[in-house]
Amino acid sequence: MIRRLLIANRGEIARRILRACRELGIETVAVYSDADAAAPHVSEADRAIRIGPPPARESYLNIDAILGAATASQCDAVHPGYGFLSERAAFARAVETAGLTFVGPPASALEAMGSKVGARKLMTNAGVPVVPGETPADQSDGSMTAAAQKVGFPLLIKPAAGGGGIGMKAVHDESGLAGALAAARREAKASFGNDTLYIERLIEKPRHVEIQVFADNYGNTVHVFERECSAQRRHQKVIEESPCAALSASVRGRMGAAAVAAAQAVGYRNAGTCEFLLEGDGDSARFYFLEMNTRLQVEHPVTEAVVGIDLVHAQLRVASGEKLPFSQDSLTQRGHAIECRIYAEDPAQGFLPQAGPLLLYREPQGPGIRVDSGVKKGSEVSVHYDPMLAKLIVHASTREEARRRAITALRDFAILGIRTNIPFLLEILDHQKFVDASIDTEFLDREGAAIASSIPQEMPNAAALVIEAIRKNPALRQNDALGTGGTPGTPADPFESLGSWRG
Repeated sequence: MIRRLLIANRGEIARRILRACRELGIETVAVYSDADAAAPHVSEADRAIRIGPPPARESYLNIDAILGAATASQCDAVHPGYGFLSERAAFARAVETAGLTFVGPPASALEAMGSKVGARKLMTNAGVPVVPGETPADQSDGSMTAAAQKVGFPLLIKPAAGGGGIGMKAVHDESGLAGALAAARREAKASFGNDTLYIERLIEKPRHVEIQVFADNYGNTVHVFERECSAQRRHQKVIEESPCAALSASVRGRMGAAAVAAAQAVGYRNAGTCEFLLEGDGDSARFYFLEMNTRLQVEHPVTEAVVGIDLVHAQLRVASGEKLPFSQDSLTQRGHAIECRIYAEDPAQGFLPQAGPLLLYREPQGPGIRVDSGVKKGSEVSVHYDPMLAKLIVHASTREEARRRAITALRDFAILGIRTNIPFLLEILDHQKFVDASIDTEFLDREGAAIASSIPQEMPNAAALVIEAIRKNPALRQNDALGTGGTPGTPADPFESLGSWRG
């Protein structure tokens, strides 16, 4: 087993890995930028090492600084988490060259799946269905136009490198093609340093369904069923769930087999996710490979809840040279899980990112409720990183029970000091299309603005009064001042004085 692990990440994923390491008896080393000096993951690790100033390129994306921290603390392994360097082949190779274990796939697999064009070819050769498309060797406008006419409209223009929807352009007729090509090239070059594009058929109103895969060093590869991620805004996921209501048993089996074939085609190891577009439902549904995320996913907890396994434990065991702790036959789905991403953003103001101190942060509790968070009361939300504060995960015996549990938990999720997307999440969960499980990937692009506009721009009076009182009178942050019966000088919970009020 790994003896000492460096966690090359921050926030809720760093704390998630810390928890798994404590349970397995692995010592932990956290890294942090100046912006995260007081973050929970820093104080919770066995040791913490500063790696640079707040900008990610000078800290969490600084390979030399991270490897220097691993060497100085005598770690024998590095876990990249997700985001930052997690899918950089150069980082995986540097970790291995330094004589350390990279908790993830080999650099060769990262390289193979890092190019969407190359991945499409690999998947086609492996018999995995891909969306019909073209990647001209000649990237001139003339060749791209000819490719577009061959694929047919409507179509999608996509960068060959990168992800997250950056540079992706939908084109519905030839009149919009030239402008879309220019914009896609410009965005791809700026974001990924590579302006190579490809064109594929636009599948209208699909579902986004992904399959969790896991492989070890002994030739064992399994799939851990599916997650639906159709509730996404501008290609960024908002709510995820498992299982997918549109999948029949036969299509689920075929998608799982396709994901396993995809992983085996690149010599995959550890945890990964194959993303698919699903067209239609029932036994006649068709699916197409979209891409492979060569890392742990943000939404992995819904799989853990439904299947009853710990994916981070399994990552660490496989990286330590052990066999997979589960077989395909031992994996089953039980009940339904939903994950909601809690962001520091204001839906009523165009989802403007928020920054500032969390004057109050209180997580919901109860059966079937889990919260993975990277903050605590008093944390300073920075402008330097992704605005996700936490993930709420609920599990219940049916989808409807899980949906209602998520609504109840969100209403009990108390955050004051900055605005969050909790009101937006509540509206989505109560929307008839979500209730009916009939959403597609365009749902929030069609309905999101109307949903956000229904959210009050002003805070409820009680919440606003509490915030103003705390800001103006620091004494109100003490239990003795509020008369709540706590220990004098310890942080108080303003909700204790508000009785049963809920925001």
